[in-house]
Amino acid sequence: MTDHSYTDIRDAVRALCAQFPDEYHRQVDAQRAYPEAFVDALTRAGWMAALIPQEYGGSGLGLAEASVIMEEINRSGGNSGACHGQMYNMGTLLRHGSAEQKALYLPRIATGELRLQSMGVTEPTTGTDTTRIKTTAVRRGDRYVINGQKVWISRIQHSDLMILLARTMPLADVKKKSEGMSIFIVDLREAIGKGLDVRPIPNMVNHETNELFFENLEIPAENLIGQEGQGFKYILDGLNAERTLIAAECIGDGRWFIDRVSAYVKDRIVFGRPIGQNQGVQFPIAEAHIEVEAADLMRWQACELFDAHQPCGAQANMAKYLAAKASWEAANACIQFHGGFGFACEYDVERKFRETRLYQVAPISTNLILSYVAEHVLGLPRSF
Repeated sequence: MTDHSYTDIRDAVRALCAQFPDEYHRQVDAQRAYPEAFVDALTRAGWMAALIPQEYGGSGLGLAEASVIMEEINRSGGNSGACHGQMYNMGTLLRHGSAEQKALYLPRIATGELRLQSMGVTEPTTGTDTTRIKTTAVRRGDRYVINGQKVWISRIQHSDLMILLARTMPLADVKKKSEGMSIFIVDLREAIGKGLDVRPIPNMVNHETNELFFENLEIPAENLIGQEGQGFKYILDGLNAERTLIAAECIGDGRWFIDRVSAYVKDRIVFGRPIGQNQGVQFPIAEAHIEVEAADLMRWQACELFDAHQPCGAQANMAKYLAAKASWEAANACIQFHGGFGFACEYDVERKFRETRLYQVAPISTNLILSYVAEHVLGLPRSF
């Protein structure tokens, strides 16, 4: 049986997170601010460069180890959503970029000099029907000219670079609808205000996300990653890592909720006895714990396949589905049995409750995962 303890990594990440207690994250949330100091500390310690090979200044670790880092951040009361893009967005560049591109960007991403926190894929009129995106990139000499719109694009204000998916060949002209899309690196420092307009979207979570409007934005032709027209395939590679890491974050959230509510119901005395003595309280907490542990097993299966360079789409999707569901059930039990105190900011339950609810919807909804499994695993007819 594979050892998934990773004690050294867990202890080190927990020690760093202990420098940023609940009060820190609570204040950041109240101010709708970005946890700059926390993310900087993670970067300086090398945790954000876990997946970057050693030859480019990273740790050269696998997805399994990276998932432990994300899990421990969330289990310690933080929110990996502020920084997980720096962990996995560079995967597209690492797998499909040229030697020159990797040498130019990866060492500076590893040190934190460059932040690659954003990926521009989703559009307002297409959602997860990615093959129908309308953003275009037209080659003109040594430049590409980009026009279109993206939505729900995170961390633009704290990123120097963005991975962008755009159509380089009209949908009507391709043999397969997944063809004709390409991936680019966009230098946000040069693009914003010069063809790229960024409009923040206020939302229920302290999650920095935006609408992007491209109007004749010009980028160098050498910013194309890989072959023109193969971008959709390149994006899919990165999505498996993204979904597996977010599964790990949800597992961390689930364990945070279970730890908090278990401690609370042991100490909360009502009618002369701890409320945790009642089966009506015990059973939902126990059920949430079981679901978190089951999701954890699927997380490790996805990690092992990914790190072995084996197909892992089904496992990554199932891990994300199970973990998001488990963390949400744990969140419900936690807020329910805290009673009114669960809604008080000082207990941090309501903050984590809001944060973990996001993953029922993003980066892929639970219904689309069920559709994927039905079609690609069970062989059922495509439903859309």
